[in-house]
Amino acid sequence: MAEEQAQPQLALERIYVKDMSLEVPGAEVFTREWKPELDINLATNAEKLDDDHYQVVLTVSVTAKNDNKAAFVAEVHQAGIFLLQNIPEEQLAQILGAYCPNVIFPYAREVISDIVTRGSFPQLLLAPVNFDQAFAQSQQQLEEADGEGNA
Repeated sequence: MAEEQAQPQLALERIYVKDMSLEVPGAEVFTREWKPELDINLATNAEKLDDDHYQVVLTVSVTAKNDNKAAFVAEVHQAGIFLLQNIPEEQLAQILGAYCPNVIFPYAREVISDIVTRGSFPQLLLAPVNFDQAFAQSQQQLEEADGEGNA
């Protein structure tokens, strides 16, 4: 009789704001017509907490310029603690680099919108992000870089 394979488990156990900030360098931004140029950056980081838990942190930074002057910088580090048990090693990077950020992003989007609005700026709703595609592109770039390094 073959041993039963333990079933993979994946669950979000906690979601929280690890850090957030809003900087408004100068009040003159409020006296000008609002035509912002936005620069949005995303980054993820995963850290193993114990045998079954990982903390995944999604960092979202938004820099707004108006008339080529900094209007605001909003940043949130949205974190989630995920239970991952019996996940095949080859699937772990995809889960931590794409699936978990997909789960966390709506929360980060809400925090960015909230702090920008509290800073007295018009509401800012970030467009959805396809972390699966971003992960696939980064994996492809890594493979190409490895290929060039081995040539």
